[in-house]
Amino acid sequence: MMTSSVRALCIALLVTTGLLVATAPSSSAQDARTTETMMDTDAPIAIVVHGGAGTILPENMTDEKETAIREALASALDAGYAVLENGGSSLDAVVETLVILEDSPLFNAGRGAVFTHDGTVEHDASIMHGGTRSAGALTGVSTVKNPIRLARAILDHSRHVMMSGEGAEAFAQSQGFEPVANEYFYTERRRQQLRDALSREETQLDEPGDGMEGETETGDGEAGTTGSAETPDISKFGTVGAVALDREGTISAGTSTGGMTNKRWGRVGDSPIIGAGTYAHNETCGVSATGHGEYFMRGVVAHDIAARMRYGGESLQGAARSVVMEELPSIGEGGSGGVIALDREGNISMPFNTPGMYRGYVDTNGNVVVKIYSEEVEASRD
Repeated sequence: MMTSSVRALCIALLVTTGLLVATAPSSSAQDARTTETMMDTDAPIAIVVHGGAGTILPENMTDEKETAIREALASALDAGYAVLENGGSSLDAVVETLVILEDSPLFNAGRGAVFTHDGTVEHDASIMHGGTRSAGALTGVSTVKNPIRLARAILDHSRHVMMSGEGAEAFAQSQGFEPVANEYFYTERRRQQLRDALSREETQLDEPGDGMEGETETGDGEAGTTGSAETPDISKFGTVGAVALDREGTISAGTSTGGMTNKRWGRVGDSPIIGAGTYAHNETCGVSATGHGEYFMRGVVAHDIAARMRYGGESLQGAARSVVMEELPSIGEGGSGGVIALDREGNISMPFNTPGMYRGYVDTNGNVVVKIYSEEVEASRD
């Protein structure tokens, strides 16, 4: 027979259990609340991309090439924006955007990268997360099909920020990357640009220089001309880059390039340098740069834009424009190029001090815009 004290205890347990069952939310309700907490579907998303800046003029562009470039930029934007629209991260969006451009022979990155002095192709790339300010970068890599994917792997799976050459390639293989032959990146158009650069180099006077004679940064296809490092006559900059803002409010930025035609001695530009060619910080903005890398490194251009916003209270438009149009040229006559930038509210800036820049964006309202020439030229062609 159950005693009165034991019976009372059992009743208390039953009542307590019933209350717990009655008040516990269902697993589906928990999942819904968790999803709602993790993702604000009304939060802004946006993405901006570039494919290089330089002397890009309508008279030097065939209709077929212009159409191909605009379509490639639009495809890249579509790929990145689809990631964001489906709740993906800004890091993923940047990678997917740049893979499209790396796989295209139209740009100086991945498949369309330029040749070094030795007749090989070497890649630089970087990526940065604006929330944690973690980053991954690489330089002098010649056997990785998509360098931006390796930059992401360095960010995710290494305690280092930058790797170079054979070490970076060994790390890539440890992460499951299948190496490709360097010939995969070869295009006849880029080979001809190297021949032209070498020919100019051979015809120059035998005078002391800075070691950059004959080196050319090129972008969309026509070979550029060259000059001294201080006053270069550089016709194209073909670096590719992207900046994205996801629904969690995280900004990420990435940049990928083949560098200079006829580069030598392990030359490294600004693209893999965090703070020069790539930067992201959720409190301010994300930036990807394209131009004459030596000047972007000396000006720490990407970080300078973010610093002006953080410490000086400047707007995104004001900071980006001041750096590109005033500060960068003040370093020297070779301070040519542009940037794309995106802040935490989804504002976009794309200043450049050259005649043109391959660029495009999807803004917070979902509007898609792709441009090549200056605003005045674009308006005249509408």
